Amino acid sequence: MSDGRDAEQRSIGAGPIHLETRPGDTGLHGVAAHWHRLSAAPIAPRMSSAFESRLSRLWAHEKASYGLRVFIALAVVMGLCWHRNALPAIPTLFLGIIASALAETDDNWLGRTKSVLLSLLCFALAAVAVKLLFATPLVFVCSLALATFCLTLLGALGERYASIATGTISLSIYAMIGMEHGTGSAAPGTVDSWRDTGLLLLGAAWYGALSILWTALFANRPVRERLARLFWELGRFLRLKAELFEPVRQLDQHTRRLALAQQNARVVEALNAAKTAILARFGRSGRPGVQSGLYFRLYYMAQDLHERASSSHYPYEALTEAFFHSDVLYRCMRLLALQGKACAALGQAIGMRTPFEYGEQTRIATADLRQSLDFLRDQHNQRWNRLLGSLELLATNLQAIERQLSEIALSDTTSEGLDTRLRDSAPHTLGEMATRLRAQLTPKSLLFRHGLRMAIALAVGYGVLRLVHPEQGYWILLTTAFVCRPSYGATRLRLVQRIAGTLVGLGLAWALMQLFPATELQLLIALAAALAFFITRTDRYLVATAAITVMALLCLNLLGNGFVLLWPRLLDTLIGCAIAAAASLLILPDWQGRRLHLVMATVVQACARYLDEVLDHYRARGGDDLSYRIARRDMHNADAALSAALGNMMREPGFLRRNLEAGFRFLALSNTLLGYLSALGAHRAPLPAHADDALVDQAGTRLRAALQAIAQALAARKPLPPELDAGVGALADTLEQVPDRIDDKQRLLRTQLALLLRLLPRLRAAADEVIAGPAHDAPTLAPSPAGAG
Repeated sequence: MSDGRDAEQRSIGAGPIHLETRPGDTGLHGVAAHWHRLSAAPIAPRMSSAFESRLSRLWAHEKASYGLRVFIALAVVMGLCWHRNALPAIPTLFLGIIASALAETDDNWLGRTKSVLLSLLCFALAAVAVKLLFATPLVFVCSLALATFCLTLLGALGERYASIATGTISLSIYAMIGMEHGTGSAAPGTVDSWRDTGLLLLGAAWYGALSILWTALFANRPVRERLARLFWELGRFLRLKAELFEPVRQLDQHTRRLALAQQNARVVEALNAAKTAILARFGRSGRPGVQSGLYFRLYYMAQDLHERASSSHYPYEALTEAFFHSDVLYRCMRLLALQGKACAALGQAIGMRTPFEYGEQTRIATADLRQSLDFLRDQHNQRWNRLLGSLELLATNLQAIERQLSEIALSDTTSEGLDTRLRDSAPHTLGEMATRLRAQLTPKSLLFRHGLRMAIALAVGYGVLRLVHPEQGYWILLTTAFVCRPSYGATRLRLVQRIAGTLVGLGLAWALMQLFPATELQLLIALAAALAFFITRTDRYLVATAAITVMALLCLNLLGNGFVLLWPRLLDTLIGCAIAAAASLLILPDWQGRRLHLVMATVVQACARYLDEVLDHYRARGGDDLSYRIARRDMHNADAALSAALGNMMREPGFLRRNLEAGFRFLALSNTLLGYLSALGAHRAPLPAHADDALVDQAGTRLRAALQAIAQALAARKPLPPELDAGVGALADTLEQVPDRIDDKQRLLRTQLALLLRLLPRLRAAADEVIAGPAHDAPTLAPSPAGAG
C-alpha cells in the first residue's frame, strides 16, 4: 500500500512561495492545485472565488478531516438502516462509532491499523464481559472497577493507549445503555440477546476501517494541520512579545509577561503535537528513507523562531528608561508585530496549500530599525554603550527571523544535512512497556491515583444507580467517567460545563422533538449534533455536551417516548457530577497547591540543564544537535507545566491557593530566566579562547550551583542556604565591565550571564515564599513520560 507521502516542489528565490503539485499528488498542495485547475478551466456555471475561498478555508481547518470522517461513518450507517427499515439499530451503531472515534489517535496507516485492531479486541472483551456479568451485580461492579483501574494505567504507555482506554470504558457504558433501552427483539434490560453487542462492535469496526483508509489516502494531512497551528500560535506569541517593547513608563510588565507565559505554553503544546505527527510518519530514529525534508525543515524553523522570539537581551524597563525619547523601541515593537503576522500567514499558507507572500512591509521595518540603531550609534553617548550592544544583538535576532521567513521555500527535497533525530519517549517493546507500567504502581503516581479515583467513582455510581433507578441509570456512569479528571481544577471546570451543556441540550432536544416530530428530520438533526460534538469536544466542552445530549435523546426517541427521558437524564447528570466532584475531593486528591514546589523545582532543574548545554556550545560544539534540542524543549515543557499547574490551582479551594500569587511571580521570573537563556542559545557559536574565559567559567559555575540549590530546596521544601546570593552582585558588575573592543559574542555571553546572576535574588525570594507557605507535605509524584525533542 502506498504510504501517501507528499511530493512538493519549490521555487527558490526572494519571490512568493508557490505550492505546486504533480499528477496524482495527495500531498501538501494537491487541493490547491486542484482549485487552480478548476479556476483555469472554462467551466460554466463557475463557482465564485468567494465561495471557493470559504470552502478552502473550511477544508483546511484542522478539525475538518476528523469531523468529515465521523460524518461519513454516521451518515452511511443511517442511510443503510433507513434503506433496510432497521431504524431501531441506529442508536447502538452510533454508540459503537463514537467509542471507536474516541479511541482514535494520530498515526500512519500501519500504526492506525494496529491501534484499530487493539481497540476492537478491547471493545470485544469489554462488551462480552458486560453481557456475561451483568446478571451478577457484585461481580459486575468489582470487574468494572478493576478494569477501569487497569485501563487508566495504560495511559503511561502513551497517547494511543490512553485513547484506547477511554474508548473502551465508554463502550462498556454504552453497552449498558444499549441493554437499558434494548433493540430488536430483545427486551429492555435483559441479557437474552447478543444483538446489541454485535451492533456496537460492528459500528466500531466500520469506523476503524474508514479511519485506516482515510489515513492511507491523506497520510500527511495531520502533519500539515499541526504545522499550520504551530505557526499560528508562534505568530500570536510574537505579537504578545512585541507588546513588551512598548516604550511607556509605569507599564504593567508583570501582566504582559504572564500573558506571554501562557501563550508560550500553547506554543510548546503545538510544538509537541507537530513532533508527534512527524515521528509517526517519518521514522523514530532518524533512519534514512524519508522522502521529503520539508516537514523537518518547517519544524526546526519553528523551534528556532520560538527560541529567538523567547530571547530577552536586557530588562525592558531599563531599555524604556534609556531610549524613551527615541523611536528605536517602537521600531522593534512594529517589526516583531509584523513578523507575528507573517508567521500566522505562513501557517495559513501551509494549511490551505496556497502561495505564501512575505511582503515588503517587514523588510522595510527591518531596514528602519537598522537606521534607527545607526543614528543612536552616531550620538556617541557613553552611557548607552552597554544597552546599544544589547539592542544590536536584539536587532540581529530579529533580522535572523526576518531572513528565515523571507527565504523559506518549500521543496521536494531530502532531509540531507539535517539532524532528523527526534526524541521518542513512547515505549516500543514489551519490556519497555512493562517497566513503564511497573513505575506507575505506587500511590505517588498521578495515573495510579487517577485510576483508583475513577475505579471507586464508577463503583459508587453503579451502587447509586441500583438504588435510584436501576433500569435507566447508566448515564450516571457515563457522566462520572467523562467529568472525573486527573486534577480537581480540571474536574471542577468540566463539571460546570457538563451541567450547563446538559441543560442546554435537554432544552434543545425538547424543542426539536416538538417542532420536528418526523423521524427522518430527527435523525438528520441527530447526525448534525454528532458532528458538532466531535468538532467541539476538545475545546468547547459545553457545546459538545449539549450536542451529544441532543443526539442521544433524538436517537433514543426511536426506541420509545424521548420526552420521558428528559428529567431522568438531568438527574443522572447531576448525580454523576456530584460523584465525580466527591471523588476528586476525597480520593487521593492531586492538589496543585500542595505540589507547586515540585513543579517549580522541575523548572529550575530544566534551566540548569539548558544552561549547561548552551555554555557547552559556546565552548566547543555549536550547531543544533539532539541533546541541545532536548534540553531546550524540556525547559519550555517545564515552563508550560508550571503555567498549567497554576491555572488548575486557581480553581482549587481557597485554603490551597495561599501560594498562588508567589507562584505567578515565580512563573514570570522563570519566563524571564528562560528569555535570558534563550538569547544565549539563539546566538550560540563556538568562541575562540579569550583572556576572560576564567571569569565566564566562574559565572557559569556559580549560576549552575545556585540553580541546583534552589531546585533541591524546592523539591525537599527546605529553606535555602543564606549564602546563596552572596557575591552575585559583585560578580555581575565585573561581567558587565565589558571593554569597548570585544567580540560581540563575548559581550553577549558576559551580559546575559550578568543578567542571570542579578535575577537569582528575586528567584530565590519567590522560591522562599513558596517553601514557607502552607506546611502540607506533598508526595513526590512519579514524573509523566517526557515529550519533546
